[in-house]
Amino acid sequence: MKSEELFSRATTLLPGGVSSPVRAIRPYPFYTASASGSRIHTVDGTTLIDCCMAYGPLLLGHAHPDIRAAICSQIERGWLFGTPTPAELELATMIIRDHPGNEMVRFVSTGGEATMAALRLARGYTGRMDIVKVEGGFHGAHDAVLVKAGSGATTMGVPDSAGVVPDLVSHTLQVPFNDAQALEEVLRSHPGVAALIIEPVMGNIGPVLPEKEYLKDIREITRAHDVLLIFDEVITGYRLGIGGAQVRYGVQPDLTTLGKIVGGGLPIGVLCGPRRIMQLVAPSGPVYQAGTFNGNPLSLAGGIATLRWLHSHPDSYRTLEMKTRAIGEQVEERHDGAFVRIGSMFKYFFRTQPPRNYRQAKESDTVRFRAFWEAMMKQGVFLPPSQFETNFLSTAHTDQDIGIIGAAYRTCL
Repeated sequence: MKSEELFSRATTLLPGGVSSPVRAIRPYPFYTASASGSRIHTVDGTTLIDCCMAYGPLLLGHAHPDIRAAICSQIERGWLFGTPTPAELELATMIIRDHPGNEMVRFVSTGGEATMAALRLARGYTGRMDIVKVEGGFHGAHDAVLVKAGSGATTMGVPDSAGVVPDLVSHTLQVPFNDAQALEEVLRSHPGVAALIIEPVMGNIGPVLPEKEYLKDIREITRAHDVLLIFDEVITGYRLGIGGAQVRYGVQPDLTTLGKIVGGGLPIGVLCGPRRIMQLVAPSGPVYQAGTFNGNPLSLAGGIATLRWLHSHPDSYRTLEMKTRAIGEQVEERHDGAFVRIGSMFKYFFRTQPPRNYRQAKESDTVRFRAFWEAMMKQGVFLPPSQFETNFLSTAHTDQDIGIIGAAYRTCL
């Protein structure tokens, strides 16, 4: 197989043979030659229905013609200037319009960079150093959020990676998802907390959904303790609808981070919030953030084209909800697992009940998942190769695709 040959060479050139750990599929990953619509075409001549969608950014599918045209048009005019461009104003205006309460935007290069900037800004705004995150929440690979989950209701930070300074993550506290009382107790006993950062729908281990009133409860608690609430919507932004989870659930955070879809599949991160906080970001304020690729013209072009398409096709979100429901109906009679879905995000957990937090998700049977994943690949359906990664649909998935995916679920389970 050509993929095996490529991976053998890659192990001599790249750590672990890959450029990101999640791509390290045993015994070797497949290599993609091209992709279009809902399908990936491998170097080995195999075509797969893609339910990974690059881990979320490709809401409109692979190589969408509107995005491709926007990128090609920008390439003809140049792709990096190191100066402001009009496209920054256009995309910023669209994002602010779609997210009530947000008045200013800073464009960065990745979602992880956006969350790093959000935490720095929260500390600069409040003058406090501690932060709270949710166990199992993923906010990028920077030091402050690479923290192991602990065994108690709340834990002090312990590094989850070699090379992370313990003194730094000692300022990171953790609480379980869907446990507002645990958050209340942490904030009551730790007056030095600057912010809570949270995925409103946990995407990196799920989806794990917020229980009724949970997001509203944590909004009230953080406000009562004068702690900033940061919604990490790098995954959920524009995937759960225009305005993401904060509009869907009716909860207004103090700061929002976006990425993935808002760049149309090109690298981007966005930090946005009200003027009173955002004006502290350099050069207008003392909180430093900078980057050569901030506001990259190609990413802005892809993002503008994506948001234009979504606004001109408002029924697309309802259609995607119907399609994930149709897949779930193929497995709903099974009692040895739990199918969880929201919008175009879905997952089958190998545990009897849907998980409500990270620890419950980790109880899933990963051995059974691996066997299931391999069986799905043989049926021509590519899922993220981990029990703890969300599956995604795109607007390019047809009714025929959904029939094939649903039948494969039923057969392989």
